[in-house]
Amino acid sequence: MLEAVASQDLWIWHAFFGTAGANNDINVLNYSPLFNTIKKGTAQPSPFDVNGHHYERGYYLGDGIYPDWAMLVKAPHSPTDEPRKKFKRFQESARKDIERAFGVLQGRFQMLKTPARSLDFNKIRRHMYACIVLHNMIQENNEFVIGKKEERMIQRNPPRRLHMDLRDRDAMVKEIRDKQVHKQLEADLTEHVWNLSPYFRTANIIE
Repeated sequence: MLEAVASQDLWIWHAFFGTAGANNDINVLNYSPLFNTIKKGTAQPSPFDVNGHHYERGYYLGDGIYPDWAMLVKAPHSPTDEPRKKFKRFQESARKDIERAFGVLQGRFQMLKTPARSLDFNKIRRHMYACIVLHNMIQENNEFVIGKKEERMIQRNPPRRLHMDLRDRDAMVKEIRDKQVHKQLEADLTEHVWNLSPYFRTANIIE
């Protein structure tokens, strides 16, 4: 099972590979280095403002199986008003970028389509990560990547915090899992999208 974060240009920003069957989406999320770096205070800060509210960290689009965390934005299950219906269309449309990234990755590397049960797990994991690195190199070489190289280098090499005590770590976990912030962010993004051109969208997608 591969957990990945990709942007609209199909650049894979983060990948975490685990054995199929041993992990489901929730287990992978709990062990994911993506959120562990945030808990430890070593993640790159990405503050932003939307609809008059300030948020200290970025957000990721996910499907309905994910929990109501502050940094995860899901599409409304059964929207009844027009703003939420529009947001649902935008969210689901943006989430297709991760499926496109997976499709391009498999199309480029035949080994990802073939059975690999006979191989050692560590060897399979190295193969997967090598394919992802090569995929990003091809995207960059073909000038398909939207972001600047300097911005991607900052994302790859975030500043490291050497120590975080247990109290700070618990506070960070509570902040990440704050359902009120999740609801407020969803409402702010819904209002923001409602006021946007129907042809504009940008986000990070987690799958």
